[in-house]
Amino acid sequence: MSITLTDQDKLTLQTAAWGAVSLMAAAGAAGSSHRVATDGSLALASATGPVGHVLARYPKEMKLDSKSVAGIADRVLPALTAAMTLLKQQDPAEADNFRGTVVVAIEAAARIHEGRPSPTLADMIRKITAALDAA
Repeated sequence: MSITLTDQDKLTLQTAAWGAVSLMAAAGAAGSSHRVATDGSLALASATGPVGHVLARYPKEMKLDSKSVAGIADRVLPALTAAMTLLKQQDPAEADNFRGTVVVAIEAAARIHEGRPSPTLADMIRKITAALDAA
């Protein structure tokens, strides 16, 4: 199946995926947000297929500058659901690829807590996964 994405569609996917990593970094323990962001970003950069091509660059147009995690979540969680809806309509396999990529990125970001994520990061993983599955 072929996938056709407008510039706005691409920005939605980028906001969703890169925003999920930003949420994880914002929810991370003090002093570890850089490591969380790095590990999550490396996972996104490893994406393949059409999704990988879209996520290959960080979107400069993405506006996630907020003073709170809640403000970031207000933009990112709906973008995750919108991205899944869009991809499911065009190519269900690519929707699975996107979901898998985001899950790997947030799990990579949480790994710095050796073994299992902190309660804060575990809760953020739950919220991100719920947004992915809401479509």
